[in-house]
Amino acid sequence: MAITIKDVAKKANVAPSTVSRVIANSPRISERTKEKVREAMKELGYHPNFNARSLANKSTKTLGIIMPNSANKTFQNPFFPEVIRGISTKAYQLEYGLYLSTGQTEEEIYEEVQDMVQGGRVDGIILLYSRVNDKVMSYLYEQKFPFTVIGRPYDPKMKDITFVNNDNYKAAKTVTEYLLLLGHRNIAFVGGNLDFVVTVDHMEGYKQALKNAGIEQSDDYIVFREELQEGGQEAVIDLMSLKNRPTAMIVADDIMTFGVMRMLSEMEVSVPDDISIISFNNVMISELSSPPMTTVDINIYGLGYEAANCLIEKILHPESETKKVIIPHKMIKRQTCQKLMNQVSKP
Repeated sequence: MAITIKDVAKKANVAPSTVSRVIANSPRISERTKEKVREAMKELGYHPNFNARSLANKSTKTLGIIMPNSANKTFQNPFFPEVIRGISTKAYQLEYGLYLSTGQTEEEIYEEVQDMVQGGRVDGIILLYSRVNDKVMSYLYEQKFPFTVIGRPYDPKMKDITFVNNDNYKAAKTVTEYLLLLGHRNIAFVGGNLDFVVTVDHMEGYKQALKNAGIEQSDDYIVFREELQEGGQEAVIDLMSLKNRPTAMIVADDIMTFGVMRMLSEMEVSVPDDISIISFNNVMISELSSPPMTTVDINIYGLGYEAANCLIEKILHPESETKKVIIPHKMIKRQTCQKLMNQVSKP
C-alpha cells in the first residue's frame, strides 16, 4: 500500500496540512518542524506526487533547457555539460527539476518549445544560446512566458529580456591586443557559427583591436566553422593553405582549438614556435592539451547558475525587474602563445 500524507503526519505527530506545507517549503513552518516531517518522510519512504501538486497549484517545479542543436552534437562540447551543472545546482537548491530539449533540428526544437509552453510542461525556460533572428526567442517573448538567455538578445527591440552573459566583445578585443603586444600582425580569427551572437561579438572585438592598431583586416584570415574538433581541423586546412600564413590564431572554443592543434601537429607546425594560439572557455581539455592552451575562462558554471537563479526569481516574482548579468572573464596564460621573433609582412 502506498504511503500517504496522513501516514507521514501521524509519524511526525503533526497535521496533514503541515506536511503539505513542508513539501511546499512554506516559510510559515519552522525549520525544526520541517526537519521532523522530512525525517518521517525518509523513514516511511514517502515521495510527494508532484504531478498532483502541479494540478493543484498550477506549477510544475520544472525548468526547460533549450540547446542550440541536437543533443548528439551539443554534448560533444564540454561547455554544455558544465553550464547544465550550474543550472542543476541552483535548481536542486529550490527543488526544481529539469526538462531538456531533444529536438534534432531547429524546427523540431521550435515545436518542442511550443509544446512546453502550451502544454504547461515547465514553469520557465533557459536558452543555452542566443541566435541572430531566433524564432524560439521571439516566440517566448511574444507569449510573455518566463525565460532567460545565456548570451545577449540580438534584436535591440527586445529590451526587457533577462540574460546572463560575458562581455564577449571585450574578451576578444583583449586577446587580440595581447597577440599584438607579442609582435603578431597576421592574426587569424576562427569563429563558430555566425548565426550565434557570441560569434558576432568575438569577431567585432577582434576587428576593433586590429583597427586600433592600424592593421588592415584580411578576410582570408576570418573563417567560421562548427564548434567541434572537426570544425577546428577544417579551419586549419584553409588558413595554412594561404600564401601568407597567420602567425597567430584566435579560436572561438577550446574543443575547436583541440582540433586545430591536432591538425597543426599532423602538418608538423609547432605550437607556439611556429604559430601562437589563444582560445575561449577554459574547459578541462584546455589544461590537458599538449601544450596546455592559453584561453579565456568565462566561468561556464557561473553562467548556468545565474541563469537558473534569474529564471526562478522571475517565476516566483513575475513583476520583478529585467536583469542583465555580466559574468567576469579572465585570461589564463599557459603555453600556446609566445613573442614573435621575426616580423612577417602584412597580408
